[in-house]
Amino acid sequence: MTHPAKRYHPAYIIVELVSTAKSLFGFYLLLFILKANSTAGWVVWGRYALLVATAWSILSIFAKWIFNRYELGTHSIIFKEGMFIKKQKNVAWNRIHSHKSHTTFVHRWFGLTSLTMETGANGDDATYEFPVITESEKNRILSYLEQKQETKESEEEILPDRRIHFQTTRKDLIKASFSSLSFLAIFPLLSAVYFNLADFFAIEKSAESAWHYLLDHIWILIVLIIAAMSLSILIGFVKTSIKYGNYIISDDPERIYIEKGMGNEVSFSIPKNKVQAVRVEQTMVKRMLGLVSIKLISAGSSEEEISSFYPFMPKREAYDMLHAILPHYPIQEKMERFPLKVLWLKLSQPYYLTIAAAAGLWIFKQDWMWVAGVIFAVSILLRFLDYWFTSYSRHGSTVQIRKGGWLNETFITHRHRIQQMTVKHSWLQRKFGVATITFSNRAKPTHESLLYGVSKDEAGSLYEWYHNKSVSN
Repeated sequence: MTHPAKRYHPAYIIVELVSTAKSLFGFYLLLFILKANSTAGWVVWGRYALLVATAWSILSIFAKWIFNRYELGTHSIIFKEGMFIKKQKNVAWNRIHSHKSHTTFVHRWFGLTSLTMETGANGDDATYEFPVITESEKNRILSYLEQKQETKESEEEILPDRRIHFQTTRKDLIKASFSSLSFLAIFPLLSAVYFNLADFFAIEKSAESAWHYLLDHIWILIVLIIAAMSLSILIGFVKTSIKYGNYIISDDPERIYIEKGMGNEVSFSIPKNKVQAVRVEQTMVKRMLGLVSIKLISAGSSEEEISSFYPFMPKREAYDMLHAILPHYPIQEKMERFPLKVLWLKLSQPYYLTIAAAAGLWIFKQDWMWVAGVIFAVSILLRFLDYWFTSYSRHGSTVQIRKGGWLNETFITHRHRIQQMTVKHSWLQRKFGVATITFSNRAKPTHESLLYGVSKDEAGSLYEWYHNKSVSN
């Protein structure tokens, strides 16, 4: 049965108008406020162009609400768009791999939300969106989706309850605000405010005298620094809470569910059978705090962020949760390191950034040639760290790779999830008896993980291991 075609909720107009206002605000600020007294040609014509663009955007919003509709068909969802040029898009129910819901502050004012369906395709067929619908309509669409994708015959089957594996606490949010360094955002903001004010007011002389006064009254300076740090930490905590507050990770036998955000809410689900690989990331700061970020490489997700677990989770807790949700992706701590010759090979590679920096400084700023030396030293350090943290292991049908210096990444996948494996070796690598292996997994775009410095014997063994997957399957 096909349900009648429906328009989106009338609040679609307000949601889109607010979005348009946010995107054009900067142009209005520049042309009508900061340049209010300017008679320059580009300013005058810019104002006319901005007003025309605004009028066109408003008309387009009303036209889209009037003419864009959707209907739930027996085999597919049908989207009808266009005023003068009619366009119809169909997406079969069985092509939908995952879905996410996004509730902004404006949606919340009207008790509404948005729903996005993810498919395994690329381009225009990758996602299908219901931008403004009621919660009841969202539940109706998802209920219809579940019915169409249900493979069992029993209509009275009771779905198992979800298991909640993680839920953020205030302690988690405080850790997240520090490890994300979001509290430092206030300092560039204050700097930008200062330099913008300096363009309009002669504040440099007064600022200089104020600075000398503070140096003479050091206790005032200390109080101001403490106040600035307290304010920045508060801003960082609020910013982190808005994005990661109410973060809940749960699952059932078929899917993984993630909900997050305060005020601006996002919820989505990922089918477990669509997970192609798992990636664990750690920055230097997270490594010192014992935190990790786990990301799922999924065949049906076009955005990396929506396939991510809570990115500031304690390492042991994250590994235990991953094993409970996806037991076929165990993470091994003990892995095989590469021999010392791989380090010498890495250090022997050309230093293109150093050469480019040295050439540029030689031409334009010879007094700053020392910067090229700093870049060279940093390049050597990063290559050493990359060698130190690179390792791999292979057990059964699973392969695991760990690499990276500043950002440490652990990648784990199954042989039957690898679409393609490539073995390459340059002239220099052949001299050292090593090769580079690239594993390609299905995602949007295709995810590639590179392992540099594998011995020729091990590369051949891995190549045979991969091509024997059809026999084992």
